[in-house]
Amino acid sequence: EVAKNLAKSGRKILYIATKKQAKDIATENAKRVDMPYVTERWLGGMLTNFATVRKSIKKMSNIDRMFNEGTVNNMAKKERLALQREREKLERVLGGITDLSRLPAAVFIVDIHKEHIATAEAQKLNITSFGMVDTNSDPSQVNYPILSNDDASKSIAMITEQFTNAVEEGLSERKAEKEETKKKGKDQGKAEEEEEEEVAQQKEAEESDSTSEQ
Repeated sequence: EVAKNLAKSGRKILYIATKKQAKDIATENAKRVDMPYVTERWLGGMLTNFATVRKSIKKMSNIDRMFNEGTVNNMAKKERLALQREREKLERVLGGITDLSRLPAAVFIVDIHKEHIATAEAQKLNITSFGMVDTNSDPSQVNYPILSNDDASKSIAMITEQFTNAVEEGLSERKAEKEETKKKGKDQGKAEEEEEEEVAQQKEAEESDSTSEQ
């Protein structure tokens, strides 16, 4: 319900899962609901030092522009290759959060024991946290612990999918509400137009009567 409401409000939920058996599952689910994700490596400070992370994302964007505009063609081959390697390295770590322009409203973490740095950063910044918690973890480290086996890919897939379904539901409700508001606005506009037309016709009729009397 909490995840659903967060998604309904239009805020972002960051999926964090860097363990081998969880990477693809988290990526697939995050993409399904257009949410950011980190599945390669958690860089210390990704949340607590978000401004620096944004600079790295901007750098990646600038490199892309250089390649698209052909600026790199004026560079030496060695420099061009170094730039390409840097772009690939940034993409690997930050590719899933390129559209994250501000801190997420919440994080969904697979294995809070492995992702203890990310968990601590979210806690420090009071970011709502959902986390898969196994017997080797402390459930008090997250706001919404999900007691489960965080090693078995079947369990990871089931929990992540259930969580994503709730997010998807929230997004669907948000879309429906937006369309309803838009429709109401159109209906109101139409009613106002009809009212104005009616007033104009009435005025015209009155003027016509007045002319006839004269």
